[in-house]
Amino acid sequence: MAIDSDNAGAQWHAIVIMHIKAFQRTKLYDFLTAAPLIAWYGLCVTHQLPPLARQITESDLTSVDIIFIASLFSKLATLIFVAVLGILLILRHTPLGKTQGIFPRFAALAGTYLGIGMVLLPPQTLSLPLQLISTLLILGGTVFALYAALGLGRSISMLPEARRLVTWGPYAVIRHPLYLGEAVALMGLTLQFFSPWALAIFALQCVFQLERMKNEEKILLNIFPKYRDYMAHTARLLPGLY
Repeated sequence: MAIDSDNAGAQWHAIVIMHIKAFQRTKLYDFLTAAPLIAWYGLCVTHQLPPLARQITESDLTSVDIIFIASLFSKLATLIFVAVLGILLILRHTPLGKTQGIFPRFAALAGTYLGIGMVLLPPQTLSLPLQLISTLLILGGTVFALYAALGLGRSISMLPEARRLVTWGPYAVIRHPLYLGEAVALMGLTLQFFSPWALAIFALQCVFQLERMKNEEKILLNIFPKYRDYMAHTARLLPGLY
């Protein structure tokens, strides 16, 4: 009797595990895992949009300079970028494969959000040329990251996952254009808080991003046999250099 009870318990446990694994492959599960991030992006957009609208409506357009215009467009591009990320997370495909282990996930999160800590540092007073360079880097990096995110479309992931293989648009030339755009934008932000701490944050985020790229490439190689050929004729970040 005890043996039968043990067998029934083991069978029930196996059935539960089977259903859990099946649920983890559904769109609903994928949405629920992304829901906190989607909510955060939505909060950021709704919080920052009214001040940006006031800045536009209350500005004297007859006296604006190129730095003001570039700064305004960089803020607008950032809001659009964040909104697009939130929408793509809702619409994205379910993953075909996921990375295993805690560190790859930690590296992905650190590579994404570590740079935000830079705004806790005291801002620096920049000369007009450096201020313009900083603003243009943020604008250019954000616009390029937005272009890459739109190219990635419904295959977007924050963690190392394989959804669909994207080899068009900016991905036809480099394997991680989204991270390149984010790095350029972060470089511009680093100038605004330039200090040993800011440089350390920038360097550390770059380290985590590189680890993130390697982890993503491993899972993509496992899921998509064609990815090896794709790697052979594309650069990881900078064509001809890396």
